[in-house]
Amino acid sequence: MAYMSAAFVVPPEDQAVLEQWLRSPTVSAAWALRADIVLSLARGEGTRALARRLRVSPTTVCQWKARYAADALAGLQTRARPGRPRTITRAKEQAIVSATMKPPAASTHWSAERLAPHVGVSPSSVLRTWQKFGLQPHRVETFKFSKDPDFDAKLADVVGLYLDPPERALVLCVDEKSQIQALNRTQPLLPLAPGIPARMTHDYQRNGTTSLFAALEVASGKVHGRCYERHTHVEFLEFLRSLAKRYPRREIHLICDNYGTHKHPDVKAWLAENPRFHMHFTPTSASWLNLVERWFGVITAQSIRRGSWDSVRKLERGINKFVAAWNENAKPFRWVKTAREIRRKIRRVSKTLDVRH
Repeated sequence: MAYMSAAFVVPPEDQAVLEQWLRSPTVSAAWALRADIVLSLARGEGTRALARRLRVSPTTVCQWKARYAADALAGLQTRARPGRPRTITRAKEQAIVSATMKPPAASTHWSAERLAPHVGVSPSSVLRTWQKFGLQPHRVETFKFSKDPDFDAKLADVVGLYLDPPERALVLCVDEKSQIQALNRTQPLLPLAPGIPARMTHDYQRNGTTSLFAALEVASGKVHGRCYERHTHVEFLEFLRSLAKRYPRREIHLICDNYGTHKHPDVKAWLAENPRFHMHFTPTSASWLNLVERWFGVITAQSIRRGSWDSVRKLERGINKFVAAWNENAKPFRWVKTAREIRRKIRRVSKTLDVRH
């Protein structure tokens, strides 16, 4: 039933959201206060009595009452303040940039709160300067240069398949995502709500693992996937046989990494017996060249990472369900960089970092 007074009504759906704001430990105190004001007014509590109980001014109570009456829940959100932010001199901006580029003595990077007194400005001025100059000291990215002596040849081979595939042939990016854990959260997931993200417990129970072998069609973006208990050459051979059945009488070019499973003598023998399959290997430490790795990132973000599985079988069913849904509306990942552009960028970065490649 909706909360209401003679002149103030809160529908049941809004009431549920506001009560959740009050109960949630992660909602800010400001939002909880606004929820308390609106719900209390709807129950008939007077403005002055409510202001005394919450230790705010009657003006504050009237403000949020008017904001809710005008725009419902959207009216309770924080609005940008009028006016322009304070500006600082160009010399001060350069001082902030220079200080940011030099880590402090006792830690690896600056925060706005710690840098502000060091350069004599407010934390908000530091944040605006960082945004202006594209500085993000809280972030760090990883890199690794391939030491493969045949890097250039393998790079040209793989990129050539992406940009100029052979006629009447199928190009597949193949790899395995091994040791996917069937993790079951100890408590049910708390669903998404306005102003509140979905929440899950940090602790979980392990219920076994599975390995996903996947082949991504470069031209269409469709995926052929199989789950296996292990990820040895035996499973890889079985996966190759499944590809042979799925794509009969087709010339098939497989892009794989240098994992030993892909070069096992039994695999080589099978390939010799099936000459329509052609293997192409990415350079060592260059798995980013294999487009199926991008698809692995998608299934991890959209299904595996936030899933809760009480058995390996349910995990595999979830994976197969995602693959089927993906294939219904599959879109290819478009490769746009030529091998020459990639080599040029690697040389430029290597020179910047003084790394021999």
